[in-house]
Amino acid sequence: MKIYRVGGAVRDRLLGLPLQDTDWVVTGATVEQMLALGYKSIGKDFPVFLHPENKQEYALARSERKTGPGYRGFEIDADPNTTIEQDLLRRDLTINAIAEDEDGNLVDPCGGQRDIAERRLRHVSEAFVEDPVRVLRVARFAARFHDLGFTLAPETRDLIEQMGASGELESLVAERVWSELSRALDENAPQQFFLTLRECRVLDRLFPEIDALFGVPQTAKYHPEIDTGVHLMMALGKSAELGFDNETRFAVLMHDLGKATTAADILPSHHGHEKRGAALVRNFCKRWRIPKAHTELALITTEYHTLVHRAFDLRPATLLELLTRADCLRKPERFRKMLDACLADLRGRKGFDNAAYPQAGFLERLGERLRAMDIDVIQRQELDGKALGEAIRRARLQLIEREKASAQEDRGKLSIDEQQQLP
Repeated sequence: MKIYRVGGAVRDRLLGLPLQDTDWVVTGATVEQMLALGYKSIGKDFPVFLHPENKQEYALARSERKTGPGYRGFEIDADPNTTIEQDLLRRDLTINAIAEDEDGNLVDPCGGQRDIAERRLRHVSEAFVEDPVRVLRVARFAARFHDLGFTLAPETRDLIEQMGASGELESLVAERVWSELSRALDENAPQQFFLTLRECRVLDRLFPEIDALFGVPQTAKYHPEIDTGVHLMMALGKSAELGFDNETRFAVLMHDLGKATTAADILPSHHGHEKRGAALVRNFCKRWRIPKAHTELALITTEYHTLVHRAFDLRPATLLELLTRADCLRKPERFRKMLDACLADLRGRKGFDNAAYPQAGFLERLGERLRAMDIDVIQRQELDGKALGEAIRRARLQLIEREKASAQEDRGKLSIDEQQQLP
């Protein structure tokens, strides 16, 4: 019986990165022997155990044989005679197919150390095509290691393109797609997940709504980068740079989907893209079973981001309608995330990297004032339901009018350069 540290822990140590979860592979052992040693079985599809003391995962070395479509279509063989080399050969990328024994010796049958040194993402073998989830994993690793200079090996790119053409990606299930997409959004360069899929010519097969944005022009005055797809990737990258959470990054990803459906005769204007985009967001979230909180934030961002950008130019009644429809009074944290997504939208444009965005502070203050407003005086007037509602609305409009006047004064104090960069 021998125990090896495998996968990400070995890879990250060789890259000089902080170690996170550590996975172990055991050769020369049976399920019965592991249980006798006090390990707790947790594997559903193959033998995986929790260490009796440190609770880390230990898996028996195994080989796999493709028996059906999708990621579940495998026959697992955890024979105690399976070698560590055989176990490593079933893995996705060479950089993840390195093991380290208890004496610190490395087992590297696929050239993973060389690919780490050369900053290359390369598949282990042709068996890569047997599991379509690996396409998403490769794109996610491209996002994770982009800042370290990793690029996709041409032969791996070609193989993924072949998988897309063969229809293998159609067997992907929603839960696995969202799992990989969600993890990719949390990487330092989440835009590389989508750019890698596009490089491999499979973005249109997985996320056609996003792929359709590339090549769609926008007004150069507000979008010097012009291309909507380029802007979306810049905004997503900016959301990561600003440290926004997973929900906010997803909202940024969704916010401009409607621009792909703009009629050609009105381009580069995109009048009405917000409403069209909301329908696309609903379909996207339903198809991939996106969590409710992500879906709701994406929808209000898609529908109202242009109103947020124009906050200083809106009438008090329109501002109140915006705050009400976005449910600012009951869900201030979600509203704050929407404003963050709008900031990423603004700064994800060529030349707008550090643009001022007083609209966010203005709308957040408006929400705070409205939530703090004392309506007891109005309620004591014993008005009926409709009259009471109208009295509260009038009081809120008066408050908004005062706050807007104050904000306009503050806006006038911005430098000329800052004012020119306001959307």
